[in-house]
Amino acid sequence: MKAVFISFDQAHYESIVKILDRTSNRGFSGWENIQGRGTKTGEPHYGSHAWPSINGAIMTMVNDEKVDSLLRELRKLDDLRPALGLRAFVMNVEQSI
Repeated sequence: MKAVFISFDQAHYESIVKILDRTSNRGFSGWENIQGRGTKTGEPHYGSHAWPSINGAIMTMVNDEKVDSLLRELRKLDDLRPALGLRAFVMNVEQSI
């Protein structure tokens, strides 16, 4: 099992939830009003007067065989609107209850 952490411009939220549904990944936890900036390009998302955009984040636990399809769908969304910003990181889940 893998943990997939997705950080994104808040405008992507509904699209990402739809992607999770389409790829049969039901469970997730989400955070709103996340501040940050990309490592290479893109404008900061600080929720301030100067940088008004804000991020959201979702963490979902994904069976190994579903990771590639989820990342493929997320990449398509990012490619449609690259200026908004969307990143996904995959981590091993060692144990769960």
